[in-house]
Amino acid sequence: MKNRVAPHFGLQVRSADPQGADALALLREAAIEARALYPELVQPGAPWPTNPPLPERGAYLVMYASEEGGGELAVGMGALRPLDARTAELRRMFVLRSQRRAGVAQRLVQALEAEALRLGYSRIRLETGHRQEPAMRLYERCGFYRIPPFGEYATDPTSVCYEKVLTTG
Repeated sequence: MKNRVAPHFGLQVRSADPQGADALALLREAAIEARALYPELVQPGAPWPTNPPLPERGAYLVMYASEEGGGELAVGMGALRPLDARTAELRRMFVLRSQRRAGVAQRLVQALEAEALRLGYSRIRLETGHRQEPAMRLYERCGFYRIPPFGEYATDPTSVCYEKVLTTG
């Protein structure tokens, strides 16, 4: 898949390799936060998470911010994986703490929604943890509504799930 670039206030969203350095560095930061929020769910010495290869009809986006001097910093990520022919799951949503409350996450969700439509999906589902209040507020602001836990999350008491039906235009 070729990279698509969408500038927004010094930010760019690009398709990325889920096993690339930027994606894995952001995933590690996300895991550090998750382990702090849910220490009872992580075994001591547990390995750090990794990303599988990009599935067919999947997407992995990384948000970059321009830095002084011409460099760029990976500040956020999100992924889509197919659940069925019409439904994608939004996963791996994360924004660096230093970049929060500046519209980065909302811009990333919008880019993921556009990518889902481009890939032929009409609905997105997602799961977040019950202690992640800012994430829940973000998803609700973006038009997602709560649904019962689905799939692998159905029996997880920490899971809070959302869905959004996508429209064009």
